[in-house]
Amino acid sequence: MTDPDHPAAEPWATIDALSAWLDGHRPHGSRETLLVRMLKLSEEVGEAAQAVIGATGQNPRKGTTHTWQDVEAELCDVVITAMVALRTLTPDAGEVFAHHLARVRERSLGPAGPTEARAGERDAGTGPPRTSSRP
Repeated sequence: MTDPDHPAAEPWATIDALSAWLDGHRPHGSRETLLVRMLKLSEEVGEAAQAVIGATGQNPRKGTTHTWQDVEAELCDVVITAMVALRTLTPDAGEVFAHHLARVRERSLGPAGPTEARAGERDAGTGPPRTSSRP
């Protein structure tokens, strides 16, 4: 069971808190804040790309400078920054994201099928236990 106080238990509560903290420390008005948060997203994507290049040793001058755990952390930073940017656009960021994710799921995977029903059973404790794909 997930600890309810853990940030992953309710990510939007953490995003709301981070957004409020950032708003309390912003040197610009709301329009500039939105622009800066969008630029911050580009910065984070660049850092993720840099980590991939470093993890694969693609820069012969530098060699291997990052690990795949560094890439994971940078990708998490991209997701968090995108969530904060979305929260900056709308106070209903969680609902907007959930609705969009449902549309993408429907478009890509089709209507909810047996696999999703089994996932619901697992969440309710009536299906087979989940297994981790990580070693």
